[in-house]
Amino acid sequence: MSEDKTDAFRQGALDYHEFPKPGKLEIRATKPLANGRDLARAYSPGVAEACTEIAATPSEAVRYTARGNLVAVVTNGTAVLGLGNIGALASKPVMEGKAVLFKKFANVDCFDIEVNEPDPYKLAEIVCALEPTFGAINLEDIKAPDCFIVEKICRERMGIPVFHDDQHGTAIVVGAAATNALHLAEKKFEDIKVVSTGGGAAGIACLNMLLKLGVKRENVWLCDIHGLVYQGREEDMNPQKADYAQASALRTLDDVIKGADLFLGLSGPGVLTTGMVAKMAKRPIVFALANPTPEILPDQVREAAPDAIIATGRSDFPNQVNNVLCFPFIFRGALDVGATEINDAMQIGCVEGIAALARATTSAEAAAAYKGEQLTFGADYLIPKPFDPRLIGVVAASVAKAAMDSGVAARPLDDLVAYKEKLNQSVFRSALVMRPVFEAASTATRKIVFSEGEDERVLRAAQAMLEDTTDTPTLIGRPEVVQMRIERAGLTIRPDRDFDLINPESDSRYRDYWQTYLDKMQRKGVTPDLARAILRTNSTAIGAVAVHRGEADSLICGTFGQYLWHLNYVTQLLAHDGLHPVGALSLVILEDGPLFIADTHIHAVPTPEQIAETVIGAARHVGRFGIAPRIALCSSSQFGNLDNDSGRRMRAALEILDGMDLDFCYEGEMHADAALDPDLRDRNFPGSRLDGAANALVFSSTDAASATRNILKMKANGLEVGPILMGMGNKAHIVTPSITARGLLNISALAGTPVHHYG
Repeated sequence: MSEDKTDAFRQGALDYHEFPKPGKLEIRATKPLANGRDLARAYSPGVAEACTEIAATPSEAVRYTARGNLVAVVTNGTAVLGLGNIGALASKPVMEGKAVLFKKFANVDCFDIEVNEPDPYKLAEIVCALEPTFGAINLEDIKAPDCFIVEKICRERMGIPVFHDDQHGTAIVVGAAATNALHLAEKKFEDIKVVSTGGGAAGIACLNMLLKLGVKRENVWLCDIHGLVYQGREEDMNPQKADYAQASALRTLDDVIKGADLFLGLSGPGVLTTGMVAKMAKRPIVFALANPTPEILPDQVREAAPDAIIATGRSDFPNQVNNVLCFPFIFRGALDVGATEINDAMQIGCVEGIAALARATTSAEAAAAYKGEQLTFGADYLIPKPFDPRLIGVVAASVAKAAMDSGVAARPLDDLVAYKEKLNQSVFRSALVMRPVFEAASTATRKIVFSEGEDERVLRAAQAMLEDTTDTPTLIGRPEVVQMRIERAGLTIRPDRDFDLINPESDSRYRDYWQTYLDKMQRKGVTPDLARAILRTNSTAIGAVAVHRGEADSLICGTFGQYLWHLNYVTQLLAHDGLHPVGALSLVILEDGPLFIADTHIHAVPTPEQIAETVIGAARHVGRFGIAPRIALCSSSQFGNLDNDSGRRMRAALEILDGMDLDFCYEGEMHADAALDPDLRDRNFPGSRLDGAANALVFSSTDAASATRNILKMKANGLEVGPILMGMGNKAHIVTPSITARGLLNISALAGTPVHHYG
């Protein structure tokens, strides 16, 4: 990195910590404190009730306090990664960062505690005294061998999990990476020779983990700054190193590296040379984990052994051994079952969960977070990326199961599958809202055709459909492009085996398709030549023809291009027998629940009849999500206070609706704030028939609806499901270019559910 870039990075990092307010953490209340009644319950006298319950039954603290989801990150700053013994105060930014990672990746609350106490026995006393406050303890950046002492005392005396992440977190991720590296190298733990450099807390813990996974102690050769750890050596020894002492006359790393299958480095830069790598076994595994400069750089390893499998501790090389893959999720699982400790079974469960996830198909969310990187299981992808949202479900559930199986869970779970689903819902916000739709979709098998089959988001959605639903995808795209993008994305789906492929350039169905299109459109100005051209170049038209001919049940299009352009071809071919575009309904999932918005795309300025139709369609589709519709007709006029165009159209629509025998709740015309705030609405219009806050807003123009939808997405962190094309009998849905692969999966589940399920 150039000097200018280094300076810019340094200043950027300092600004990140200073602005807009110092540090990376703050405390927020989880209960309202808006009036005297709230105060009386939060503090005196109401707080005494919770205190009394806990005094009588200590385990009730989990019900009435935050303790069950609260972890302490404790350090004395004597071994801060890459910085050494910088002291407790200087280590605080690191510990705050650790707390942020707990919250971000596993929704675990965390306090960082920096203690000015170098004596390990006194430090252990302090940590043990914290037990009433926390559900678990994460020890961090305490030098060896003091860290062994502190952890041992705390584990023996405390009834909550105590985990030294520098030891066990590193060991778990190394164990997962080694599991998959050996899988690729076609070797077994019990057969390999391991040479390790370091001898500190992390190094010893990694070796202990490798033994738990099957490595034989006699096959482990540990070296430190003084050379081989051998029997009889007295210099710089401790009981942990002595456990790995070899009865050998060899003395140097160069002496012992010959024939090694795995090099494990947790030492310093330049320790391993290319000459040493050349002496290792075939398909050597080199984990050079020193930070910021590894024991040997990956390019140097490949110079000596082109087929080597390599991991480092750095993010700018493949296979970064990063503790964040482990610690948030092992604590999540431990806290959720009330584990009294984090034992070997839980750690191995964590290893197996991380390793298995890397071997699975890469998630679309991880691919989006790491654009440009190859995320396909192999030598350059041994372990998942930290932003893979599946980690919490896979790893925490594995840990929870291991805790229950090994008998250390004070609050065992009744349903592990439901627990995993709940974890996934915490990162996939659409999962809970979409559950009724997926359940309904599972009762029917439908064929879904995607017009933009070459798009990676579509390919990932197709793979997810095959894994999560009973529907069958058909993709429109050029075979060579589809295959290339499937391989680039690391997907396992294949044409003909897993999905049907329509090739717009050369397909046996081409003649039938263009003639079908001509039959529909020849009295609307379409000539045979134009029909042939459209069915060679227009994938939306191709997909609509497939649905029209009964070769697919529903079309999904719109990942690029303008909505109304796609709608034109959908309408040409599929708007018949009473079907016609009624409106576009978007579900926006907000922090406090779902909100439906209509009409976002179809009728720029709808008539009263079109508004009424949109309201009825919205009610029907809201019901598909298992939600009772409460629909507000929104306008700049509120209950007749303005005689303007939108007010008149909304009032006319209300009259139409009132003349029908409808069994759902609706009201209008009103402002959006009145729709969402019952108290405000009651002040302006007492006795409104709308009960509570509206969950669906129908606007008097697409401008208003689309603007509301986009503002909620961008400024309120709203997650969109849709748009849902109403009125077309589920034969087509037109998405927008901003849609994600998960969004496509959600819309495919909607498309995969026959409308009569909600009739």
